[in-house]
Amino acid sequence: MKVLMKFKHLILLVALMGSAAMAHDHPAATASHDMPDAQAIEHSMKKLFDKPDAPLAVAPVSIEGDYAVAGWIQSGKGGRALLKKEKGQWSIYVCGGDGLKQASALVQTGMSSSAADRLAKKVQLAEAKLSADQLKKLSMFEGVVKVDPGQPGAHGAHGAHDAHDAHASHPKH
Repeated sequence: MKVLMKFKHLILLVALMGSAAMAHDHPAATASHDMPDAQAIEHSMKKLFDKPDAPLAVAPVSIEGDYAVAGWIQSGKGGRALLKKEKGQWSIYVCGGDGLKQASALVQTGMSSSAADRLAKKVQLAEAKLSADQLKKLSMFEGVVKVDPGQPGAHGAHGAHDAHDAHASHPKH
């Protein structure tokens, strides 16, 4: 069962990485520039992953400066995405689960300690309003996987497999 879940996470990760890379080159991806940040993040994630047979729910979205953590649920599973705003565009930077609620994990992504503390508190406050079922789904994504659409090989399944395996052995927080 655990192998099947890891395989499903790998498939999602490959989709995330490939779709995020395509969004950078797609003219419609820039349409979110005129929206408030939380709405732009939700719009961007839905544009990449929403499907008629598998709608993507994005909530909550917590923002601190040029960083945000967005929870997502799709087809009964979920996780969190750390997004970074560069040149006015939000991009998925890291995918993870409960680790993205902790300031110590956020600091490892390059965020300052004070910004990481503020964002972690915002995430915890926002998630306090969610149901136990929603929280359980956000916690399903195991490990932390960096998404770097600009790096050679990051778009293929082999690169995603290596990245996932490198972080999958870390214990859940």
